Amino acid sequence: MDNEKFVKPQLSIELFYFKNWLVWIGLSLLAILVNILPFYFLLKLGRCIGILSMYLERKRAKIAKRNLELSFPKMSKDEIKQLVIENFKNTGIALIETGVAWFWPTWRLKNILLTKDVKELKRLDNKKKGVLLCCVHSLNLEITARAFAILGLSGYGVYRPNKNPVYEFIQYRGRTRNGNKLIHRTNLKQMIRVLKKGNRLFYLPDQDYGHNQSVFVPFFEVKEACTTTGPSILIYATKCAIVLGSGFRNADNRYEIIADKSIEENYPKKNKINAAIYMNQYIEKIILRAPEQWMWIHKRYKSLPNKSLTNSRYQ
Repeated sequence: MDNEKFVKPQLSIELFYFKNWLVWIGLSLLAILVNILPFYFLLKLGRCIGILSMYLERKRAKIAKRNLELSFPKMSKDEIKQLVIENFKNTGIALIETGVAWFWPTWRLKNILLTKDVKELKRLDNKKKGVLLCCVHSLNLEITARAFAILGLSGYGVYRPNKNPVYEFIQYRGRTRNGNKLIHRTNLKQMIRVLKKGNRLFYLPDQDYGHNQSVFVPFFEVKEACTTTGPSILIYATKCAIVLGSGFRNADNRYEIIADKSIEENYPKKNKINAAIYMNQYIEKIILRAPEQWMWIHKRYKSLPNKSLTNSRYQ
């Protein structure tokens, strides 16, 4: 795909080919389900789906367990086991939350949002300063992104299109509700333009994206975790502000929308390794607000400095 020509997917006859019917049916059922059932019941349903998936996806359960063992070596086996269970419950809820984010009307979604603090983003808005809004791979990320837009703080999301044309058609529209826009993940030039023009760019620097444009620095208790240098490139090129954003679900089943104070003042722009260390320290604090709601089921530590040993941590 030519990322300079990336445009939103259009409704076409191809979307209605027989091979796509199951996707239409699945997403339609999800849309109907989340709109007719009470939210508390949807959460219970999501937890049940999560527990079922834990037994069906044993490989993912092992990955989550191993990630936690590596990240928190002092945590007991029972604590890790319980955290894995809670993580899978939240993984099941994530399916429901995706439907909520894509298909709920704005007035209904507002009812489950709790704006804790977004003053920093509004302050930077008034200064017309570009903001790299760094979020984490929370399982409720779809709701978090739309929540910022509902609060009048929409931005550009770094985006990877889905290969299925129907899913891509629905996903694109779900993720651009209330004013959010999308940029292809390889389109660095557009990301830089967006930030230089004083806009917000949603960016997720907390996963292992492979060796390209990455360094190996501490993440939790893993001393050599593959960490993207993307933020360094963007910040150095645009002199934008850096804000950490989150939207975890609390005990009252409301999503706490938080934009922390900007951290660019002491950000080591000219040193990619120190910059990655600096960013990871803040990312860890965000994840620890609700560790059961972070995406432990993906191999966070799959890459090693020695490429020939990739995945050895999970053997």
